[in-house]
Amino acid sequence: MKWIARILLVAVVALLAAGGALSVHLLRGMPQLDGEISLKGLSGPVQITRDASDVTHINASNALDAWRAIGFVHAQERGWQMAFNRRVMRGELSEILGKATLDTDKLMRTLGIIGMAQQQLKGLSPATQAALQAYSEGIQTAWQSGAVRPSPEFKLLGTQASGADGQAWTPEDSVGWALMMALDLGGNWGQEFARLSAGQVLSNEQLWQLLPAYPGEKPATAVDLPGLYARLGVYAAAAAKAAQMPAAASPLAQWSADWVRDMGILEGKGSNNWVVPGSRTVSGKPLLANDPHLALSSPAIWYYAHLQAPAGELPGGHKHPALDVIGATLPGLPFVVLGRTQGVAWGFTNTGPDVQDLYLEQLDAAKPGQYRTPEGWAAFAERSETIRVKGQADVALKVRSTRHGPVISDVQPQYLGLIDASRYAVSLRWSALTPDNKTIEAGMQANWAQTVPQLQDAFAEHHAPMQSVVMADTLGHVAYKAVGKVPTRSASNDIRGVAPSPGWLAQYDWTGWLPYAQNPAVDAAQIEKKGWHATANQNILPPGYAHFVGGDWTTPERFDRIEQLLAATPRHSLQSMQAIQNDVLSLGAKTLQAKLGQVSSQHPLAPAALKLLAGFDGQMRTDSAAALVLNVWADELTRGLLVPHLGAERFQALYGKRHFRAAVEGMLDRADAFWCGPAGCPTQVSSALDRALDRIAASQGRDVAAWRWGAWHPAISSHKPFGKVPYLNALFDVRVESAGDLFTVNVGQYWANDKQAPFANRHAASMRAVYDLSETGQSVFIYQTGQSGHAFDPRSRDMARQWAQGGYRALQQQPTAVLHHMTLRP
Repeated sequence: MKWIARILLVAVVALLAAGGALSVHLLRGMPQLDGEISLKGLSGPVQITRDASDVTHINASNALDAWRAIGFVHAQERGWQMAFNRRVMRGELSEILGKATLDTDKLMRTLGIIGMAQQQLKGLSPATQAALQAYSEGIQTAWQSGAVRPSPEFKLLGTQASGADGQAWTPEDSVGWALMMALDLGGNWGQEFARLSAGQVLSNEQLWQLLPAYPGEKPATAVDLPGLYARLGVYAAAAAKAAQMPAAASPLAQWSADWVRDMGILEGKGSNNWVVPGSRTVSGKPLLANDPHLALSSPAIWYYAHLQAPAGELPGGHKHPALDVIGATLPGLPFVVLGRTQGVAWGFTNTGPDVQDLYLEQLDAAKPGQYRTPEGWAAFAERSETIRVKGQADVALKVRSTRHGPVISDVQPQYLGLIDASRYAVSLRWSALTPDNKTIEAGMQANWAQTVPQLQDAFAEHHAPMQSVVMADTLGHVAYKAVGKVPTRSASNDIRGVAPSPGWLAQYDWTGWLPYAQNPAVDAAQIEKKGWHATANQNILPPGYAHFVGGDWTTPERFDRIEQLLAATPRHSLQSMQAIQNDVLSLGAKTLQAKLGQVSSQHPLAPAALKLLAGFDGQMRTDSAAALVLNVWADELTRGLLVPHLGAERFQALYGKRHFRAAVEGMLDRADAFWCGPAGCPTQVSSALDRALDRIAASQGRDVAAWRWGAWHPAISSHKPFGKVPYLNALFDVRVESAGDLFTVNVGQYWANDKQAPFANRHAASMRAVYDLSETGQSVFIYQTGQSGHAFDPRSRDMARQWAQGGYRALQQQPTAVLHHMTLRP
């Protein structure tokens, strides 16, 4: 027994020693927040303080040093996030993750993000180029000097911040990252693919029932799309379906496959913003609110910072006023993207115009390598790419492009077995992939603005993605403007870009760009008359607007609820704005609840569940059993109505990022015999309830009153890539119960085709901010993780619970308390 005790004691001591060594090793990667650090390239000392809200304040003697310093801070706080994102956009993930991410790398190489970024960088002003160069130098020297130490991800994967080129970040990477944001928010090519895919098994009428037009509008095109594609022989023979891609071999491979499949889907990617003029506020000065909805990640996409520097002159003779801007930065860019200066505040939502068109490129069977154009046959432009793959030989990729853009059917596996690849390829035209894209330029100019007119002038250079911007300044001015480039199409373009078009017909080509002055806008007088202006990704076009901008808007439930709440309060305050942002009444749930009608169910739990639903107020609270039942019921009903007509595989590919709620509501309204089948819609509704009750009871027990929406609806901020790795995800993800659903102002979008957590909140308010433009006004913010990107740092998740519970932190340009102070010296 003594020997056993000694052995156990030795084992415990060894375990504690190993744990201690591991802890010390992990702590070495923590960002340094105090003291002095030398940073090559600075022209003078830079003060970096962190206040009680953990906002980072940078005070420099000139603007270039301020941008070098924010580069340093991004490197120390978000080093892994930036290294991972750099590999994503460059198509270099497989070099560290192996063949699981090959699909992602192939798509990114085909889109050519970095090649286009290099072209766009050359077109920026000398001042903007200098800003990006200073920022990149701050990142690079931070790593080279050893001031930034690798976080655990680098150790676990055996990699480093610098890529094969020896660089941790370059100016072209910043331009590329702006393109990646445009890719995430500027897409509808996935919706075009959905119409192409569903058109193989549906009539044109059924297609528009599945993907209906915006409420009150007609379909954007009268063309019989399934008929057109059948006549052209676009679809592969049924036997070719056997060639469909196999199931992913690992969770990481599944993530890569899903990411590639869902690229270009705009549905669910949205935000809220609104501005209230001083005539409708307690203070007499404007209030502005903004909560961008993005995929939740750990660390968060945002980093809050305050940049200060005196007036000066930049290369190219660019004289600028004092820099004093605070708000949300994107690691990868040196500027504040969303926030305020001393004089003016602004907030974005996604406008959602159609800036991506797919083209069917007809192939020449007699001459491989050629495609048809209005002038005859032409050769594909081709280039070769080499993808390094960890643990195996390099992969050679041949990238084809047409006069419209890259051929994506070569690298998006969902085309395999759908189109006849011997006759057609599919290419993409996207507004962001043009050398004259100067979105970065607009971002810098906005940081100097002090008034609404100056801000509107700054955003004239904004190209992609198109954003709906509300603005307010301390002088009392308010405005709304959609900023960004929208393509124009000819009157003969009868498909109007909502589905793949014949690429050899000139009528489907873009004809130019809509002038900035003609973008949708609302002036101060109009806002004063109504009392506010709000956007929530709904159709923002005014009545009688002369231009076709797009047809795939987000349904207006969030917008309608915001309007109700803004109208309900005569004079708004900082608190009333926060209450609106955190509202969880789902108009979508109330609408569906009213359409479910009489249910005939013999399920033993049905009486209790139906009683709950009968009194349901539509509030998607975490403790609500009715909210859980309604969402799971809606999912089961959607599957029951759609799978028999689309097939399980096609449904799985199209569902999740789309919810098909408007389609389901229409089917119930019409008592649609096609979709509901011979048994009828009441039977579908009742059977779906039975399946939902069985499904919930298997997890949460048979006491219906004890069921909780929050238990199945945690907000999961997923780490890349360890969020997809069992056991590691428990350490690197940030998880907290959350309220809301697909249609609440405080949105909580779930991806119902996810096999592991179909109702988890994956896409929500990536941050919330409210700006008070009065003299003594306070601005506030919150987001869902924390400033640090180090998973073992308490600062990496210290906002999560406060965010989920509707709390905020102060956003102060003159902070009342300083918790950390660092000096960067040349």
